Amino acid sequence: MNDYDLLRDYLKKQKLPEFVLTFEQIEEIIDAALPRAAHRASWWETERSPQEKMPQREACLDGGYIATRQADGKSVKFRKMKQERRPRDGGEP
Repeated sequence: MNDYDLLRDYLKKQKLPEFVLTFEQIEEIIDAALPRAAHRASWWETERSPQEKMPQREACLDGGYIATRQADGKSVKFRKMKQERRPRDGGEP
């Protein structure tokens, strides 16, 4: 189990098309502190560099959501994605 499996499992249970979690809420979900890098938008952005496999991004995608760090620098918006939008290995869905 990686550090973000708990986030993936949490996201899989969600029904809302879109919602925001603070970093503190995410830390409660994963039962660990987020790294300093989590404050950078690029750490969360799954659409910017889909070929870059990172555990937190994979957890969000596997949970069915696209994650975007918010402008406040303290929270993340999760937007439900359509099934066909999940590319595998950078190829076509």
